[in-house]
Amino acid sequence: MRAVVLTEYGEPKVLTIEQVPDPTPGPEEVVVQVAHTALNRADILQRMGLYPGPAMEHEIPGMEYAGTIVSVGSRVTSWERGDQVMGIVGGGAYAEKLSTHERTVLGIPEGVNFADAAAIPEVFMTAFDALVVQGGLTSGRWALVHAGASGVGTAAIQIAKAIGARIIVTTSSGKVQACRELGADVVVDYTAKDFADAVVEATGGNGVDVVLDVVGGEYTVRNIKALRVGGKIIQVGVMGEGRVDLPLGLLLMKRAAIIGTTLRSRPLEEKIRLAQRVKVELLPRFSDGSLRPIIDSRYGFDQIAEAHAYMQSNANIGKIVIDLRNSDS
Repeated sequence: MRAVVLTEYGEPKVLTIEQVPDPTPGPEEVVVQVAHTALNRADILQRMGLYPGPAMEHEIPGMEYAGTIVSVGSRVTSWERGDQVMGIVGGGAYAEKLSTHERTVLGIPEGVNFADAAAIPEVFMTAFDALVVQGGLTSGRWALVHAGASGVGTAAIQIAKAIGARIIVTTSSGKVQACRELGADVVVDYTAKDFADAVVEATGGNGVDVVLDVVGGEYTVRNIKALRVGGKIIQVGVMGEGRVDLPLGLLLMKRAAIIGTTLRSRPLEEKIRLAQRVKVELLPRFSDGSLRPIIDSRYGFDQIAEAHAYMQSNANIGKIVIDLRNSDS
């Protein structure tokens, strides 16, 4: 099969496609013929040598997929050959085939095509886990989400509105309208206004219940200021400075919590629990139209380096999908 194999780290040009052996399923695994995958910031960091992937014979990036099951392990009971599925993996999705545990696999919701399905798993699972599972966001509560026009941001806006919560997002000037159209209650152009001040205004001085942050660095202190008493900051990425002087007194006064989290490094059982909860609580919302993936652009598999360069330009609104085959079925 064809796959992107990292043999060195650096700029997008290091992404080269090679022939590697097809995967074989373990007893509780399925092999998926990948129709589409999608880019994530973790892929960029892995390509640069800053975020190691799981141990593999060939280092193949890629964390989400949509496709068709072509073989199943001896103990698999949930799936059959021909099932159309999607999901997340620790790595290996930049390939024509991948193997994964059957209980982490999700069925593609009715009415969603392969290309759209590939843009769902990573960002919607990340946003759901951060805001709802770990952050405790419920109807009537407030969330603050940074990078509102990113894949995770566009998913977070929709999830918050679907459960009846209120959401403030930050973004750059050119992406403000897109966030408003998705339903964000307050959109802060971070180039023009301090988001902590905007939170105070929007919440009547109470602050938000949960912050989903992908930036870190100097955002951290302002995140704490933006929290209500007892609020939580869920740190899912560090696009900014990785170190910060933390005002512990302010953290104590707010009785706040900062929780660092990633999906990739979690034990299998934790990934399974999240996948099963997403299956019940989120997937039906794609069929009824209350949730939808936001796709900025699509690239062919041979254009993977161009797609990475585009993502690094920060111009995208929503997801960048990679087509491994030319079908939207």
